[in-house]
Amino acid sequence: EKIPAEKRAPIDESLTELKEAHKAEDLEKIDSSMEKLNTAFQSASQEMYADQGQDAQGAQDPSAGSNEEAKVEDEVTDVDFEEVK
Repeated sequence: EKIPAEKRAPIDESLTELKEAHKAEDLEKIDSSMEKLNTAFQSASQEMYADQGQDAQGAQDPSAGSNEEAKVEDEVTDVDFEEVK
């Protein structure tokens, strides 16, 4: 749903090609089809992640706090624990 039609078409084509190669049990064709499918999917997913990043940047509140506050939340504290059997 989230993948634009122009990015979905190469994925669908590669997937169909892969299915045909699998039916034919052609290992070389399977490998090349998998590579083509991965390339098409990576291209589409990069665009989706870039769009999400832009949406997240637009939604950030500039007065939400400083980086210093975020560092305090990320600190690790050593604690003692007791093993219960």
